[in-house]
Amino acid sequence: MKKTKKQIEKETNIQEIVNHYFYGKGLNLEQIKEDAKKKKIIYSRFTRPAKQLLTLAGSVKNAKMAIDKVSLWAKSRGLDYAIETVFKKWLELDRLKPKEVIKKPFYRNNPMVWSETKKKWYVIDSEGNWLEFAAREQDIEWRLDK
Repeated sequence: MKKTKKQIEKETNIQEIVNHYFYGKGLNLEQIKEDAKKKKIIYSRFTRPAKQLLTLAGSVKNAKMAIDKVSLWAKSRGLDYAIETVFKKWLELDRLKPKEVIKKPFYRNNPMVWSETKKKWYVIDSEGNWLEFAAREQDIEWRLDK
């Protein structure tokens, strides 16, 4: 049975969505093919949800944008995600934002606090005392809040 142009196009769209999902996971096309050969990736497992996503999104472009949005949101929280996660988050996509990266100040491994009223930095020592920061601003170490 010969496939119609529309059937081939739909299969290509689904492959494009599945590959885009894997690109977001840091894989390139060669790695995807190699992992599929080694059975590390069961490629066919991803075609059904990709087809559903294409139907839900209405276009390959919209499906890719949704995958990208979920990818950023999940990665910013240290979460893994699947194509099915896009379905689960579909109604929230316009509100889905990556976790804000917050950096906190430290001086010699002690946390610091900015006093808006006194316009000064304070270092909180191990006993909980607030000591006025007298070093240079360059000496402040900024760490990511996890």
